[in-house]
Amino acid sequence: MAPRLALTACPLDCPDGCTLQVAVEDDQLVRVGAAPKGVGNPLTAGYICAKVKRHAQRAHGSRRVATPLVRVGPKGDAAFRPASWDEALDIVAGRITEAIASHGPASVAPYLYNSSAGVLAANGLTPLLFEALGTSHVFHGICAATAGEAWRSVYGRMLSTDPLDVPHARLVVVWGANPAVSNTHLLPLLTEARRRGAELVVVDPRRTATAARADRWLAPRPGTDVVLALAIARTLSARGLLDRDFLDAHTVGLDGLLAAAEPWTAARAEEVCGVAAGDIEWLAETWATVRPALLRPGWGLERNRNGGAAWRAVLALPCLVGQFGTLGSGVLGATSARSLFDGRALARAVLGDAPPPAAARQLNMATVADWLTDAALDPPVRVLVVQGANPAATAPDQKAVLTGLAREDVFTLVHEQVLTDTARFADVVLPATTHFEADDLVDSYGTYTLQRAAPVIGRVGQARTNDELAAGLAVRLGLDAERFDPTPARLAAIVGVAPLPEPGEVVPVRPPEATVQFRDTFPSHRSRDTAASEPAVRPEGTGRARLWDPALAPLDYVAAPEGDRFPLALLTPATPRSISSLLAEIEPPDGGLHLHPEDAAARGIAEGGRVRVWNDLGELELEARLDADLRPGVATLPKGQWFEHGDGRATANLLAPGHVDVLAGGACFNDARVEVALL
Repeated sequence: MAPRLALTACPLDCPDGCTLQVAVEDDQLVRVGAAPKGVGNPLTAGYICAKVKRHAQRAHGSRRVATPLVRVGPKGDAAFRPASWDEALDIVAGRITEAIASHGPASVAPYLYNSSAGVLAANGLTPLLFEALGTSHVFHGICAATAGEAWRSVYGRMLSTDPLDVPHARLVVVWGANPAVSNTHLLPLLTEARRRGAELVVVDPRRTATAARADRWLAPRPGTDVVLALAIARTLSARGLLDRDFLDAHTVGLDGLLAAAEPWTAARAEEVCGVAAGDIEWLAETWATVRPALLRPGWGLERNRNGGAAWRAVLALPCLVGQFGTLGSGVLGATSARSLFDGRALARAVLGDAPPPAAARQLNMATVADWLTDAALDPPVRVLVVQGANPAATAPDQKAVLTGLAREDVFTLVHEQVLTDTARFADVVLPATTHFEADDLVDSYGTYTLQRAAPVIGRVGQARTNDELAAGLAVRLGLDAERFDPTPARLAAIVGVAPLPEPGEVVPVRPPEATVQFRDTFPSHRSRDTAASEPAVRPEGTGRARLWDPALAPLDYVAAPEGDRFPLALLTPATPRSISSLLAEIEPPDGGLHLHPEDAAARGIAEGGRVRVWNDLGELELEARLDADLRPGVATLPKGQWFEHGDGRATANLLAPGHVDVLAGGACFNDARVEVALL
């Protein structure tokens, strides 16, 4: 008998939001593939990435957590006994109750990332449970916080252009992104744009697979993108290439931006960022004259102490040359389906109309190392709830994170599909569903689509959804069971999506070719605008891009103070084998340290040589990989490794600093500076 074919959608932390067709036999996934071309999300185009093809190995693999687990040995040893859900939930609810009674609700810290979960799982009952309790709020500084705040500061609520419009561009600048790994369905669109005559420019310290396809590759030193952007701005101004009509009609803050750019001649910028002055001038003139031009900035821009300034400066560049208003122009950022549903409706239905508890204490995911180990923190964290995250492997300042996770006076609950490095430190581990086992909605951040992630197999073991876990805890903590009813259709209906879409059906968020910036969508900023008489929220169509804001940190470049002792910049790029650490247990990323041949030769290091890489935070012992696709002075280790990969004791984040960007508290992984020596 042939396997049963079923349609669903992929919610994993990737912009593409693919429509999937899976084959099921005896209630097991036997194949995960793409929906046929023409079915579902048009961006999927009949193919999916290799990592998602392997997802059945996670759903049914030996690492799957099938039953609740209760710790019986030292933290970190993964010594557990099986338990029932009732027993496990009673334990968790009891510890939360004790912590609130003795230290107040802020002593409970819900570390809820859920970036690879559907809309309901990520934004449903779990965060509302902790809001009802008045616990600390842990915000997502670990990724995209800086990029998001920079977009809001420049463009407010203006929508991204539609990625399906990319083929209309005649110049595409991909800056700090590698779609070949993390947005694979953008590549055919870039290829089609080039076939129609577009020029592709990639700005990245590495010659990535995307850069290898480009007509021009510019390789700035890590952390210096703001210098490159300001030098382009100055060149545009000095050569009379500014689009004054557009700037006068649609922007504010030009003088402040140009004042910040004034010191950065192309020659001076070359000294700092390492991009030839001629290439800087060429990009400025090309951006001003080739139309339409499209910018695709990536999250690599934000991962350093200059990330906020870099994002703001780069986002301003299309405004300087008026590259908006037509198909194929503008900025390709994060898309969203949030306009389709009422995000606060669920909060009202669950929490009621009573005023919320006093403002919650704010904790930053990017600084979990600090707040788990800070003896002076008042109140201290006494309960840590981890869901949809693996901070032991993925958070910066890893040694301190592990010290915090090992504390006996911090009770840790982990709700997870497989036994991650973080789960090994838990007091209770609860089994979580995959998106193949439960109903949800998929809200892509790289396409204007909303889809249904329909259950295609039964529950594996005793797995429960995020919302079901929240419902079970809510009852035990004295909250209204009816308000915390986790039925997906009920939750979807409350936020305005009813009935649930059929599997393979796409709910369009915007009509095709209807997100042309400064034609169909405009900046809209809240209260901090130039005229006090303007409304708190500007009506769509009347907003202006804010190129410079005196209320924010200056558009300055801050050099890495560690550079003298640790001359190599360590980057931790994404790989085609995992989504952060998700799925890395199936086919782990290559664990070697990549070095440019010049840097290796200066240290007597050959291919495959065993090396020590270190800074003040720690050291790793790894094999060297010589990589001419890096610019000199840059080393890389892959993002998403587990402890069992590499040297088996830690991951690249052992060497990542714990400080954050000043704009939004974003993590600064790429500020890691290291030295390397042959063992």
